[in-house]
Amino acid sequence: MSSSTAITHIATLVTNDPSLGDNSPLGLIQDAAVVIDGDRVVWAGESSKAPATDNRVDAGGRTVLPGFVDSHSHLVFAGDRTQEFNARMSGRSYTAGGIRTTVAATRAATDGELERNLTHYLAEALRQGTTTFETKSGYGLTVEDEARALRIAAAHTDEVTYLGAHIVPPDHADDPAAYVSLVTGEMLDACAPYARWIDVFCEKGAFDGDQARAILTAGRAKGLTPRIHANQLSYGPGVQLAVELDAASADHCTHLTDADVDALASGNTVATLLPGAEFSTRAEWPDARRLLDAGVTVALSTDCNPGSSFTSSVPFCVALAVRDMRMTPDEAVWSATAGGAAALRRDDIGRLSPGAYADLTLLDAPSHVHLAYRPGVPLVSGVWRRGERVVG
Repeated sequence: MSSSTAITHIATLVTNDPSLGDNSPLGLIQDAAVVIDGDRVVWAGESSKAPATDNRVDAGGRTVLPGFVDSHSHLVFAGDRTQEFNARMSGRSYTAGGIRTTVAATRAATDGELERNLTHYLAEALRQGTTTFETKSGYGLTVEDEARALRIAAAHTDEVTYLGAHIVPPDHADDPAAYVSLVTGEMLDACAPYARWIDVFCEKGAFDGDQARAILTAGRAKGLTPRIHANQLSYGPGVQLAVELDAASADHCTHLTDADVDALASGNTVATLLPGAEFSTRAEWPDARRLLDAGVTVALSTDCNPGSSFTSSVPFCVALAVRDMRMTPDEAVWSATAGGAAALRRDDIGRLSPGAYADLTLLDAPSHVHLAYRPGVPLVSGVWRRGERVVG
């Protein structure tokens, strides 16, 4: 039998339900309470009106917001690329192979090593308030290695993405068409049972628009929903393809034409922005302001991976989005919670209103704005996932 808990004396409660609070997208309630019963939120409102419950937790004038929804990560990997990062930040050329370096290390790792690495970074993210995460394969690039990556990931999250089309591996460099056939055939058959999503890196040097369409269409025929790495390094067909195929998200979205922005605004595809990648590569920042002003739904995620964005911290990405991508603090917090939920086509997370999962983050601050106002400070002092306190 479940027991009920009221978290009271919350200075600022972010519900992401405008009807519950101040009619803003964040649905803010001041001097608030939220009630959990089992794994769900059953009530939210002013603290003085909180119903009787079995247990009470006094928030002590701190902030509660939905757990962060990290809708883009690459956590099944082995190895380290410190030297590559050090060289890049020191202005030196480095030709050790990038993704290929991680592929070699991942193929050589045992299942146990890969799972220990995954759970290490999941625990790290949880301590920073992330209660839902998506993660991808993409560092195996053989039938066996892609399938085992997804099998390991599926033991820890429902949001698993098949990314056999990350790059063309060296053993297929002379025949990319044969690799596309593998990705859409035998590899897809082996991986589909473990995945909800299919992804492709649509970029010069990876997969072109025709290849990406073939891969995503094959995945969709197997019951997987498309998402796509689009327009990260250059202008290209990725965003338009995402909208055409009703992909859940187009991720990166750095180099966009007006037509790309219009397509996103008129479709159901979420633009997922990943500022950790730009921070870690000194690349051009995506223009979040342009997307938001056009009415595009924007998500904010870490892109945690060992090469181009080795951070599991959504609060860090919120601060970057506000400082360097022209988002307001309210927009960045919404995008890291409700936006991430939209990118995963979920309505049971990313909000704190009746019926949602009781995934909550407690900040040692009077307002959610402190996530951007106090960058780098470990403000997360408590986390509940599915109604259970797991941090603090």
